[in-house]
This record gives sequence, C-alpha cells and structure tokens, in this order.
Amino acid sequence: MTNALSASDLEALASEIGKNIYIDVAKWHLYLADAHLDVVLAKQLAPLLSAGTLEESQVMQVLSALTVSLGGGKRELPLIELLPMQCQVNLMDLLEDFQRRL
Repeated sequence: MTNALSASDLEALASEIGKNIYIDVAKWHLYLADAHLDVVLAKQLAPLLSAGTLEESQVMQVLSALTVSLGGGKRELPLIELLPMQCQVNLMDLLEDFQRRL
C-alpha cells in the first residue's frame, strides 16, 4: 500500500482521532477536535498509514515531534506529554483498525 490517503480518508481519520483522543489537563479531557489538533495529527500520520508501515515507535515519534502551544505561546510541549497512556493505546488501536479498513 503506497497510495496517499484520499481527502475523504484523511477527513475520516481526523474525525476518528478528534472524537476519541484527548489531552488531559488538570483532569479535564480536551478532545483533539476541540483543540484543533485532529487534522494536524491525521496529516502527520497519513504517510505511515498509506505506506503500510504503521509501527508504535513511529507513531510515538510523530506525537513527540508535534508541539502544542500553551499559555498563549509562552510554552510548548510535545503532544505525547499531554496524552494519557490510555489515549496513546487507544490511538494505536484506532490507527491499526483504520489501516485494516483501507
């Protein structure tokens, strides 16, 4: 599988990520769709899915490289530091399921 994801596939992936994966801030769950990070993350993960090379280490690299601006830009943290472990597991499950459906 080396074809790029179609626009509708990318939109579907972003939607699944946005409604199922969240950032935990002081026990508040900010879903990635509400944080406007769903499309950004989907675009970064799309090459892994379309190449058929989805591996946890690669996904963790993407999560580590994607920074989230906090406090009006006073500080930036990697997305991986804001996702609870269960969300990381759920993201991998979601991606594996999505890749099977492609």
